[in-house]
Amino acid sequence: MSAYHKHDGGGGIAGKIVARDIGQVYQVKNANGASEEFVALKDVNLEVRRGEFLAIVGPSGCGKSTFLDMIAGLAHPSSGELSIDDRPITGPALDRGIVLQGYALFPWRTVRENVEFGLEIKKLPKGERREIALRYLELVGLADFAERYPHELSGGMKQRVAIARALAYDPEVLLMDEPFAAVDAQTRENLHEELLRIWEETHKTIIFVTHSIDEAVFLADRVAVMTVNPGTIKEIVDIHLPRPRSNAAIRSSVEFGWIRHKVWELLQNGEPVVAVPQRLPAQNVAEAISPSAAL
Repeated sequence: MSAYHKHDGGGGIAGKIVARDIGQVYQVKNANGASEEFVALKDVNLEVRRGEFLAIVGPSGCGKSTFLDMIAGLAHPSSGELSIDDRPITGPALDRGIVLQGYALFPWRTVRENVEFGLEIKKLPKGERREIALRYLELVGLADFAERYPHELSGGMKQRVAIARALAYDPEVLLMDEPFAAVDAQTRENLHEELLRIWEETHKTIIFVTHSIDEAVFLADRVAVMTVNPGTIKEIVDIHLPRPRSNAAIRSSVEFGWIRHKVWELLQNGEPVVAVPQRLPAQNVAEAISPSAAL
């Protein structure tokens, strides 16, 4: 088990995960019953830096989750190359942890036993599994619930168990697909701050898929904006917001409003804002904030 590391600001070493010209084509039947090609992804190019928090945002059907599945090794591209640490990704591995929207906890296992699941696959001794599980439950603030069952937890608590389980076997990369979509708005904001706190302590590389512009901008070092038909990365937006971040300080800032507006414009397939100013006169704040925060 590696020690926790203090986050250094997301710069890291380029090329932890590299996607080159990724494409995905499916054979589908048209209205006449004839087979034709459907291009789901085309020319997706991306480098994810070691230790950074990268968010991927885009409309439904743009291929965000498909691309994440490829990084997880659960799907394979029709074309292009995908690698982690210069090694081709050929299937699932313990260097990548996955957190999904639906928690996917085992109802017959206690919270601690759920967190131990990946450690059992690694064949660690029982005592060591228990020690590690309790350590990560403490990290997510659930040490007092170790012997509870999932049905005794709230939605937000279940999601924290899922995060602890993904972190416990010490993956290098954490893949998150709409992990907070099923919880209420207040819990979601609390989980945002909790996730950033954990990221600061563990220094994992995180790829976070979301529909929410606000969520992407608040959490990430960079936001990859995807468009549809076919799915591709239109632009990557650098998020120069100070860390550590809190909802109260960041979401009300002028800079947050401008960055959110830029991402929104990219998703509308319009021309992006040329530059995001570091400071903006207070009277222009209302013009900077889009009426729509999420797609």
